[in-house]
Amino acid sequence: MLYYLFDYIERNFDFPGAGLFQYISFRAGMAAMLSLLITITFGKRLISFLRRKQVGEDIRDLGLEGQMQKKGTPTMGGIIIIAAILVPTLLMAKLDNVYVILLIATTVWLGLIGFLDDYIKVFRKNKEGLAGRFKIIGQVSIGLIVGLTLYFNDSVVIREETSVAVASIALAVNQGDLKSEYDVKSTKTTVPFLKNNEFDYTDLISWWNKDYGWIVYTLIVIFIITAVSNGANITDGIDGLAAGTSAIIGLTLAIFAYLSGRVDFSTYLNIMYIPNLGELVIFCTAFVGACLGFLWYNSYPAQVFMGDTGSLSLGGIIAVLALAVRKELMIPVLCGIFFIELVSVMIQVTYFKYTKKKYGEGRRILLMSPLHHHYQKKNIHESKIVTRFWIVGILLAIVSLATLKLN
Repeated sequence: MLYYLFDYIERNFDFPGAGLFQYISFRAGMAAMLSLLITITFGKRLISFLRRKQVGEDIRDLGLEGQMQKKGTPTMGGIIIIAAILVPTLLMAKLDNVYVILLIATTVWLGLIGFLDDYIKVFRKNKEGLAGRFKIIGQVSIGLIVGLTLYFNDSVVIREETSVAVASIALAVNQGDLKSEYDVKSTKTTVPFLKNNEFDYTDLISWWNKDYGWIVYTLIVIFIITAVSNGANITDGIDGLAAGTSAIIGLTLAIFAYLSGRVDFSTYLNIMYIPNLGELVIFCTAFVGACLGFLWYNSYPAQVFMGDTGSLSLGGIIAVLALAVRKELMIPVLCGIFFIELVSVMIQVTYFKYTKKKYGEGRRILLMSPLHHHYQKKNIHESKIVTRFWIVGILLAIVSLATLKLN
């Protein structure tokens, strides 16, 4: 909103500093500062409100050290994360940008699903929360909206370069190849660590009919959003882990969005140029600021938990950001913490069921899943586990950024 206000002021009045709002970098910095201030300032008030309403976490006794001391800690703190993302975005970003609209819709939609889950757990005293099938329906629904929008919306394009042979006598002196650039609808994405690293999803059905490529692409989008949001949800098991990891991933995606949204940097780095993408930097910095601000209260010992209200939103946002910047195939690396946490649960459950069927007794690979609980069972303090996971997350982010020069 402020962008449009100051754009009007700049065009009609000689107001000093109004032109700053034309710069993405300025608005991104303002969004980060505002999200931090909102989270830190209003976070304490939210915690007090949740305590008054007795919105406390009901902890199951898993035999982990210090676990039962957290019983009654306010949950549903994801509300402040969502507010700290949305308010700066609404104030600083161009609200007619398709990518910004998709991210706002994803944040609100998955936030509502998480809120329902937390509400049922806290107020209905149902430890299971929202039934799994309803969570999946919600995730599939937003995945369907995102997939169809990214495929069919005319503003979602990439810029491609084609060679045009020059045979004109008038240009005989400079005879050769001229480069022509144009914006096209495409389902191309980036394949990390490979030369000529672009892949088109429609190639998956080239043997059949590429006109149905939208079905393949939408199904892939649904799978990615569902997987990453569940991965973030599972990661949110110890103080500060999900919020800190999300901040690292969000900052990395902000860099990708900034570089891919500028012609000069994308040309220099030989990466895909995506028109209209630059506005996502504002959303990304608000996202990072909200996560870091939430850590003020969520770091060990946590004064508040984000609950599914926050964790489902964080994962869904990261998935849509990765899809928008065409880096979704890098998710196993960039979101490696989420990925290994999710896989650890899948492996543990699968192996337990397999051994129970074969030997009549379920066996485990890990002491407990997800992975962070395995290390807790080994008597490693949770603050040390979180710090080490953050370090791994930073290393994975560096590896992801290194792919910019490995293509």
